[in-house]
Amino acid sequence: MTEPNSPSALAAKAADERLKHASALTRLLRRPELGAILGLVIVTSFFIAIANPVMFELSGIMNFMAPAAQLGILAIGASLLMVGGEFDLSVGSMVAFAGLIFAACLVTFGLPLPVAILIAFICAAAIGFINGQLVIHTGLPSFIVTLAFLFVLRGLSLVGLKWATGGATQLRGVREAATRTSLDAFIYKLFAGDAFEGLFAWLAAHDWIAKFPNGQPKVTGVPVEIVWFVGLAVVCAIVLARTRYGNWIFAAGGDPNAARNSGVPTRRVKTSLFVLTACCAALVAVLTVLDAGSTDARRGFQKEFEAIIAAVIGGCLLTGGYGSVVGAAVGAVIFGMVLIGLTYTAIDQDWYLVFLGGMLLMAVFFNNIIRKRVTGER
Repeated sequence: MTEPNSPSALAAKAADERLKHASALTRLLRRPELGAILGLVIVTSFFIAIANPVMFELSGIMNFMAPAAQLGILAIGASLLMVGGEFDLSVGSMVAFAGLIFAACLVTFGLPLPVAILIAFICAAAIGFINGQLVIHTGLPSFIVTLAFLFVLRGLSLVGLKWATGGATQLRGVREAATRTSLDAFIYKLFAGDAFEGLFAWLAAHDWIAKFPNGQPKVTGVPVEIVWFVGLAVVCAIVLARTRYGNWIFAAGGDPNAARNSGVPTRRVKTSLFVLTACCAALVAVLTVLDAGSTDARRGFQKEFEAIIAAVIGGCLLTGGYGSVVGAAVGAVIFGMVLIGLTYTAIDQDWYLVFLGGMLLMAVFFNNIIRKRVTGER
């Protein structure tokens, strides 16, 4: 009988295909976010070459990171759902619907800000749960189910806005209604305005950042949506890469039947991902409504497509089972940089739409080529 630690046993283990060593380059190429990072380098280099240098000053960076953060929050939810093998085309309409619920609770019903936020998230989570259950129990593709909810939620937003305003196109007065009490004002600062204002004032006082002649910093802080975006990206990236739930997401998207037979609660995982995606849309709704001080039925228009494109650029496969939260976040930063960066150049902003389609095609081609080379697929 061969001893477990004998030279022959160790040689057999070394020859085992499952223990085959992968080079550092191979491991790098397997990272789904590689394409997004390369894309960010290319886009950054392009704007450094042709854009006004102000774009990459602190104020310019905050300008393009704010819309990138809003899209990034949606893209994080979309990427996790895509890794889990499903789509949600209703997130853009959910931004409008949750924004209307939130604003109506504040302005029309006079509820405290924390209660209004809670109700908006509960409504979004309930619709996400319904989406998940419909997909699971009817067997219909999530593309069809959520496409239907795209129109349903957009229509409900239009009808609800007319009811709440008496026929106006916007529901105003949100900012005033959101700061009626000291508790409301405290919660308000978590979802609107700038964070780290004291730090930026200190940096300006010590000449670390640009300031006005009166000593006030030109950039007063980090927009809170960027803080939410970075925090959510870090948490979700850790969950996806380092936890059992993250493994369940990959398994549910890669081969649901095999995952189910292995004890993975695929139905619960997929339903929770639909709920998470809807809550990401509700978070964007709260952030944008408080920032603008009003809401309207077109809020979040076409953001579902931008979120999915950002996720695909970040390495998510349309077939599920593969992807990255970090890649989706980087994809959102690319979008924000192009959207705002074009204003720092002589290029017509309408080229942004051409960029969206082009980046989607290039990302899909690049990800497929790299994956096939690394895995040996044909």
